[in-house]
Amino acid sequence: MIKVGIVGSAGYTGGELLRVLIYHPEVEIVFANSASNAGNKLYEVHNDLFGDTELTFSSDFHSDIDVLFLCVGHGDARKFLDANLVAPAVKIIDLSQDYRLRANTLYQGQQFVYGLPELNREAIRSAQYIANPGCFATNIQLALLPLASKELLPDQIHVNATTGSTGAGQKPGATTHFSWRNNNLSAYKSFEHQHLQEISESLDQLQSGFLPASDDSLLARAAEKINFVPQRGDFARGIFSAIYVDSDLTEEQAYELYEAYYATHPFTHVSSSNIDLKQVVNTNKSIIHLEKHGNKLLILNATDNLLKGASGQAVQNMNLMFGLNERTGLNLKSVGF
Repeated sequence: MIKVGIVGSAGYTGGELLRVLIYHPEVEIVFANSASNAGNKLYEVHNDLFGDTELTFSSDFHSDIDVLFLCVGHGDARKFLDANLVAPAVKIIDLSQDYRLRANTLYQGQQFVYGLPELNREAIRSAQYIANPGCFATNIQLALLPLASKELLPDQIHVNATTGSTGAGQKPGATTHFSWRNNNLSAYKSFEHQHLQEISESLDQLQSGFLPASDDSLLARAAEKINFVPQRGDFARGIFSAIYVDSDLTEEQAYELYEAYYATHPFTHVSSSNIDLKQVVNTNKSIIHLEKHGNKLLILNATDNLLKGASGQAVQNMNLMFGLNERTGLNLKSVGF
């Protein structure tokens, strides 16, 4: 059994991780760390777990585990690792953004590997430390990786993507409470969302020169090529993106390219029929649909922000790191209605 410790287990990503790992056939949860909830049953915070487990939250942290999941806020993962000694043998999967970018990957003399299996599966298998991708970043990268793999990305990429309220985290805020979010829609961080940085680095990994060297910041360089308008939707979970690029590919050629790229990846699917968000909610799937309109290639992608965009992908990475089938513990079904 893989011995697992979770830090930050009372939040949304921590809760999703617990839901998956409680029924993972190869996992033993050693501790679910939450200082503010220590001694409480997991189901007293994540009440959907009532009847599934009698585990309690703990304030403990130790290295008598095989893998540590960090489900803490951005900036807090690095602080935690600076303040707490983790034995070198323990694998780490960080769900924050602290170690995702090339300039910030070093810990204890080793590099964090960017944990997008559809891009870095072989590197993930042998990695000690994983930086789990962001939710928007996962969705948008999966929509664009096949084009980048053939150096077919143009200079301008247009992205409109809408996310559910859980993408903002568990802490209440002015744009997350029900009376504001319900029956509402708004844009935020237009052309300057932080996930542009990891998206551009991943695309540059496949299409050399996509991110040209410059004295400008990484975010500014990414924003010159990726025109990203994020939106807040009036639903709890999921990301739906509509992306278009200039392309000489026919629709048939585009489908051949995408189907070939994802043929060996079990969670990313290419659909010839139009797609909707309910197909992926509560699953680790990402489903892509393509359409050609004149010289524009339209790429639609639907992803669950908490699973494939966060905790499900973290478990997928764990499976790869420990030599398991990627799908282990992740055979989840969406809720159609």
